Amino acid sequence: MNILYLSAFRAIMLTGTVSAAAELLGRSQPAVSRLLDKLERELGVALFERRRGLITPTSVAQLLLDEIERAYVSLDSLKSFAARVAEGESSRILTAAMPALALQFLPRVLGEFRKEWPNTKVLMNVTLSVKVEEWAASQQIDLGLAETPFRRSGFRAETFSDFPYVAAVPAGHPLAGKARLEPADLADFPFISWAPFTSAGQLVAQAFRSCGVKHEPAYETNVSAATYEMVKQGIGVALIDPYTAVAGLDERVRLIPFSPAIPFNVGLLRPESRPANRALEALLDLMAAERDRLMTRLPR
Repeated sequence: MNILYLSAFRAIMLTGTVSAAAELLGRSQPAVSRLLDKLERELGVALFERRRGLITPTSVAQLLLDEIERAYVSLDSLKSFAARVAEGESSRILTAAMPALALQFLPRVLGEFRKEWPNTKVLMNVTLSVKVEEWAASQQIDLGLAETPFRRSGFRAETFSDFPYVAAVPAGHPLAGKARLEPADLADFPFISWAPFTSAGQLVAQAFRSCGVKHEPAYETNVSAATYEMVKQGIGVALIDPYTAVAGLDERVRLIPFSPAIPFNVGLLRPESRPANRALEALLDLMAAERDRLMTRLPR
């Protein structure tokens, strides 16, 4: 249906006459009459009763106007959205992140982001790295944060962080006074490790093997926050990713550098078919700034 027909009809309904509608639209009166005639022929129904140069809307016209007004509200919303996009603001940003960065790091970033981009909605999916990679490859998100390595294609990946895991021991623990810990130091205490199917679990097991130390965890989990909480409760000792460790600093826990260094390799995933915009770039800048700020607090 030609939107010009609807514009002419709406103008007549709002002004009450064809001549007033023509003036409103900046067209001639005969041109507006022709548009109205074409609309009635297309619909197959009379919208006005014509008597002695006057037109009176029918009941059908009133119903049609209600539908057109709803359409114009949508068009106004679309126009507003287009204006924001032209200024570089996306209406929403779809993200996905592994729990280690999604539970505390990203909420801090979003707190700053909202100050500058209050009209941009950010949808944050918290899931395992393998799912973040899957969504990035299928172009379902604008950005993702996941632990490497990656096995799929369809996205650009760059290093977001490679800071090392740190040892976490309960305050007052026999190891709490040490300046640095190694696998042999942890062997005689209940050790909270990562599930073997995770990248972290495999890296930790490899570090123990390389030092000739038997790796026998007393507890296993796949979420950093749960591991850290177990240390806080005095259940055992653990290796914690740097983001969870620093964001969750607690007097009940002592963070200690660990050797050999095990990098927490996080990749930033950008799907190839989803274009960048100013809002997304601003979010990325804030993420980098918060990362740099937090990592200065790591124990050395």
